[in-house]
Amino acid sequence: MLNTFEDNAAGQRLGFAILNTLPEPFLVLDSQFSVLTASRHFYETFKTNATKTIGVPLYDLAGGQFDLPPLRAALATIIPQHTAIDGFEIACDLPEAGRRVLLLNARSVRYEDGANTSILLAFTDITARRAIERDKAALLARTEELLRQKQVLLQEMEHRVANSLQIIASILLLKARGVTSEETRLHLRDAHQRVMSVAAVQRQLHASEGIDQIEVGTYLTNLCASLAASMIGESQSIKIQVVADKGMIESGKAVSLGLIVTELLINAIKYAFPADKPDALILVTYEVQDTAWRLTVSDNGVGTADLPTGPSEGGLGTALVSALAKQLEAETVHASSPAGLSIALTHATFRSHMPKAN
Repeated sequence: MLNTFEDNAAGQRLGFAILNTLPEPFLVLDSQFSVLTASRHFYETFKTNATKTIGVPLYDLAGGQFDLPPLRAALATIIPQHTAIDGFEIACDLPEAGRRVLLLNARSVRYEDGANTSILLAFTDITARRAIERDKAALLARTEELLRQKQVLLQEMEHRVANSLQIIASILLLKARGVTSEETRLHLRDAHQRVMSVAAVQRQLHASEGIDQIEVGTYLTNLCASLAASMIGESQSIKIQVVADKGMIESGKAVSLGLIVTELLINAIKYAFPADKPDALILVTYEVQDTAWRLTVSDNGVGTADLPTGPSEGGLGTALVSALAKQLEAETVHASSPAGLSIALTHATFRSHMPKAN
């Protein structure tokens, strides 16, 4: 009998030691939900002591903050139905500890004699976690609102830029019609065409879904289709085709590539096919491998050998392409033959796998 008593005493001491080692508040309740014992962290968290806790019903603790119908209903099934409670969340205003959000976990323990049953009730204080979650949600909502405002401002800016370009183009066209000098008229028409090309690039960027990243194949295809519709007359049978690797490019780079393609298309449409050609083709290709890329515009026209006044002499378009290529850290390579002209801008060392028009 003495050994049994000593064993029980040792077991109780071990139980109390384990209870007070737990990092979270912990209660042991009897079958009537009164407190048998509490952990050290329970007293610290709820700013109370053993005198105000031991023997007190759970629902009377902390000024009755735990006397909640849903919690009563859940705990009522613990002993008769051998159920458990996991992650039961409550919010309470504790007299000494302030506003708290707690998660409760509960288990019943039936002893060997079958006469007594205890309920183990663990508390997890998630007040700080819920505050962080609220702050994150508020920050996310604020970020989304700022992005929405940014999108609205961007759209407004794009509309204003488009309108400004249209006004400039209209003024240039009116001036071209009013001057008597043929040379001045050609220069004004050329300037008008370039303003319209900038407008086309801007319009295609505006139509893209992304702001910072643009899908290159779709962008170049839509841009070339727009240019073809505005620049190729009904009497011409020039086909413009785009072949591009899948990939995204930055919007700033997309602007430069779009202007380059526009200039090269203008030159090809002007000079590559002085006479009607049934199979006239301008092919735009874009290849990419990691950070390396190659843009090529080729045609199956007459080349530049018989065009002393063509783009090879270094006009405005050629100067613009060279400046944009330098900005993109790309090299420009021309290849001309009677079968056509090919102009490639390369920021790459890989071997091209794309077709050419000539």
